[in-house]
Amino acid sequence: MTERQDPWLLTPGPLTTSAETKEAMLRDYGSRDSAFVEMNSRIRGRLLKIARVANSHVCVPVQGSGTFAVEATLGTLIPKNQKTLVLINGAYGSRIAKILDYLGRAHECLETPEHVPVNVEALAAKLSESSDIKYVVAVHCETTAGILNPIEEIARTVADRGRYLLIDAMSSFGAIDLAPERVPYDAVIASANKCLEGVPGMGFAIIRESLLATCKGNAHSLSLDLYDQWQALESNGQWRFTPPTHVIAAFDQALDEFEDAGGIAGRYSRYQSNCSTLLAGLRAIGFQTLLPDALQAPIIVTILTPGDPNFEFGEFYDRLNDKGFSVYPGKLTKVESFRIGCIGKLDSQVIKEALAAIETVLTDMGITNLNPLEGNAAIAS
Repeated sequence: MTERQDPWLLTPGPLTTSAETKEAMLRDYGSRDSAFVEMNSRIRGRLLKIARVANSHVCVPVQGSGTFAVEATLGTLIPKNQKTLVLINGAYGSRIAKILDYLGRAHECLETPEHVPVNVEALAAKLSESSDIKYVVAVHCETTAGILNPIEEIARTVADRGRYLLIDAMSSFGAIDLAPERVPYDAVIASANKCLEGVPGMGFAIIRESLLATCKGNAHSLSLDLYDQWQALESNGQWRFTPPTHVIAAFDQALDEFEDAGGIAGRYSRYQSNCSTLLAGLRAIGFQTLLPDALQAPIIVTILTPGDPNFEFGEFYDRLNDKGFSVYPGKLTKVESFRIGCIGKLDSQVIKEALAAIETVLTDMGITNLNPLEGNAAIAS
């Protein structure tokens, strides 16, 4: 393995970024500089081009992590007197419901287990029986388990019943196609530092313009008002409050690299190769992964914690990190697990090197039994 100062980040974000993306942050920009204003406009246009909705939607960026963008979108688009249905099969769907609690927006939840996709038939039934539900919020790739939800079927079901669909595509935008002819949506929410391989600090929403135009006064927060942010950007190209200039400069460079690498198709191909290499290697070592391949998104893989008494995740993490690879704890509520990501500026060779490091760490820790903890295997069966 080539020596490097920073560990490879095999996580759902922040991610390993290219040297060129990091170097783009070495220049300071004034928020009113013409070059910076042009950069903002260019990024917004590029994101609409990636989504292929430039004729119907607008792109509104916002400072902060992806969750900031989710809260801003929910608070701006959903009126205070309207009801929302949240589709939950993991922590990020649950977080959306928690945000709506904070916002005081009425909502119901349609929940399936963390390793089971959203139930589209139950969604259809719920919308048919509940005329007061006007908005549906879905997570495309739920990285709690690494599951890919059936977003085309969800979108078709929502559209056929005349409701608004808001998609948390934080961990899929830029790598898994959301073709508008197959996935009609009113808003998609994502972040600079996931599949587009920028750095953390900026989220964005791609919103149907005709819907956003009706949303003046909805927002619960001045700083998270995407209607007001949109109006400011349209009028003078400037953010209302201090923009994350270095993050935006890095994102502009990351989008250059995204386009040069073949866009969505190129990114999906590399991530899928990473994921396939990871799955094969983990199973060859003896680990059991949570999901069947048909449900596994090429974003992050959940591994069931081994039952060997010598396995302790904190020590495993530290030893692996010392060898240059940073993995992630599990987020499942029913069983113990940990996760390894497939995204960021890395390829299948890095994954192979990570697998070799994992084998060394297991040997050093004296771990021989990789069968899941008693009771854990049942969730994946």
